[in-house]
Amino acid sequence: MKNIRFVLLGELLLFLGIFLFNVVLGGDGLSAIAWFLDMPSLLIIVLFLIPGLLIMGAWKDFTRSFSVGIKTFSLLELKNIIEAVNAAQKLTIYGALFAIIISSVLLMGHLDDPASFGPKLAVCFLSGLYAVIIEFLLLPLRLNAEKKMNEEMDLGE
Repeated sequence: MKNIRFVLLGELLLFLGIFLFNVVLGGDGLSAIAWFLDMPSLLIIVLFLIPGLLIMGAWKDFTRSFSVGIKTFSLLELKNIIEAVNAAQKLTIYGALFAIIISSVLLMGHLDDPASFGPKLAVCFLSGLYAVIIEFLLLPLRLNAEKKMNEEMDLGE
């Protein structure tokens, strides 16, 4: 992984390609893309992720994870970067679980309207989908930093 930014861009393009392929083959065409957009769910996840990293003092190390392999970092900095990405992964999952629980409570509050059950249930699942996508992008950051740390430790011996 020479440049992690190209890896992330490649992953994003792969995800978008597979997503569009499935949506187009689903029979509803590109209009179905709107079904996958739920800003409140995404906002809840982001509001867990960014302030959580800031509160923990890991934001700077998290942003450095995008430069591993481009800039040189000490072993301690690489360890901190790995811990920051791990924290981001956990915060993403917790944020998605929080959004799913909120959506589920709202869904249960409106069981008297059976017509709205399907769309509201879909919103519950979207938070999980967003967490999977973010996790899909965070995993290479952590693996790249771990690989670089192992290389640095190997060179030090």
